[in-house]
Order: sequence, then structure tokens, then C-alpha cells
Amino acid sequence: MNNGSAIGIVETSSIARGFLIADAVTKAGDVKIIVNRTICPGKYMVLIGGNVDAVTSAIEAGVEAGAHTVVDQFVIPNVHPTVFPAVSGVTHLPDLKALGVIEAFSVASVIEAADAAVKSAQVELITIHLAMAIGGKGWVSLTGDVASVNEAVEVGSEVIERKGLLVDKVVIPAPRPEIIQEFV
Repeated sequence: MNNGSAIGIVETSSIARGFLIADAVTKAGDVKIIVNRTICPGKYMVLIGGNVDAVTSAIEAGVEAGAHTVVDQFVIPNVHPTVFPAVSGVTHLPDLKALGVIEAFSVASVIEAADAAVKSAQVELITIHLAMAIGGKGWVSLTGDVASVNEAVEVGSEVIERKGLLVDKVVIPAPRPEIIQEFV
């Protein structure tokens, strides 16, 4: 997505409702589905992209369709361009200086945290892991110099803490290379 574009998500506790939400968001605006799938533990996520107005309208329709089953949702205007490759998986393992990891109880909040973190400091996203085989949680990993990673982790964690969904956060200066095997 280019600068000026937005992403939005509706995360629901109902798989059946997830299909309804996906239908509602695609009918409400000129948006593209980025991810539309089940996630652990029995939840569903619909992640879309497009221009800010279209994504905003579509997410509003998705939240309305999701009703009482909505676990979390957001619209991020001007999303940082490195968020997409990180959501898709690790594109490469950078030279690790310091390692920051932020863990959350919702997929939506960890994507918001990743975007805020990478916009706040000179860091590089490694991966954004979305709820598969980890009980519905999500986590983001990033690297850079220790001061930048500390700043990014604090900023990203604050986004999640405001929603009451932070599990934990760590910063590891000069991590041992063998600990990152989880990322590949």
C-alpha cells in the first residue's frame, strides 16, 4: 500500500459472524481484503486496505455486522509501509542489535502497536505474528539500537495498554542469534 493508504481490522469471537463481517466490509467501500481467516482460539479476522474514507466506512459496517461478537477493531490511516511485509511473515532476518518483543491478547492491538512502534523510532520490524497456535494472542518483534528499541517498545506497548490487552514486553540488548529460530 502506498503512503496515504489505510488498513482496518475487525476481530470477532464468532467464525460465522466473521463471514458476515467480510461481506459487509467489502460491500461498504472500495477496499481490498488483505487477510480474511479464522484465528486461534476460534476467532475470525478481517483485515482490509484502501483509502482512509473507504476503510473507515467499511470498518464501521463490519463492526455493526459483528455486533456483540467484536473483540477488537481499528482503522490506521497512513499505515507504515513495513507493516504489510511483517504481517505476511518474516521477509528477512536483519542483523539483530537489540530485540524488542511486544505481546498482546488481540491481533488488532498488536498490529496497531507495530505501526506506532515503527513510526516512533529508528527500528526495523521483523515479524507480526497473528494468533495462530498461540491461543489467539499476537506479538510483534523489532530490532535496532537499544535506545531506539526501548522507545519503540514503550510506544507500542502504550497502544495495547490503553485497551487493557498487553500481555508482556521485553527488550534484549545483543540477543544470542539462536533465540530467533522462532521467527523462521
